[in-house]
Amino acid sequence: MSKIKDNKIFRICSILFKIFVVVFMIGFILSVCLQRFSNNKLSVFNFRMFTVVSGSMAPKYNIGDVLIAKEIAPEKIKVGDTISYLGTVNSFKDKVVTHEVVGIDIIDGKYYFHTKGLANLVEDPLVSSTQLYGKVIYKSVIISLIYKIVSTNIGFYLFIIIPILYIISSEIISTLLEKEEKRRNN
Repeated sequence: MSKIKDNKIFRICSILFKIFVVVFMIGFILSVCLQRFSNNKLSVFNFRMFTVVSGSMAPKYNIGDVLIAKEIAPEKIKVGDTISYLGTVNSFKDKVVTHEVVGIDIIDGKYYFHTKGLANLVEDPLVSSTQLYGKVIYKSVIISLIYKIVSTNIGFYLFIIIPILYIISSEIISTLLEKEEKRRNN
């Protein structure tokens, strides 16, 4: 009797774990796709996720780091904060830039930010509050590690394809075993 009860508990825990993994993966993929296909115009509960693609903020943020930015009112941003914004001129045009605020101007009630990458010698073009995506509030070490691994071909197969195939095949095998057990009991 105890063995049957332990087996049921194990199966329930296994199912709950699989559900958790699938829900996490789907949620992560949906939030990334939502941002990518909306050109970062949409956020998830006022949060956006960005990946560092240059060394301009090294050593604070390195290439491949995943940053979480929260939408915030321009008046709450201070010198020293790191912000993400949409570039509008020159080499910044249509690129998401994440740099540190080095100065703030208020002109006719509108906020403008002077920003600069830590590794850069020159300031960025002036950033209007309308360009803001948010203030960087967190560097996710775990998601950064996952991103760095998954962005390689081997990592993609090891951490995306194989787990998905495992979950699908284990469900199929589990279902087939249950059907066979019912058939034998009848």
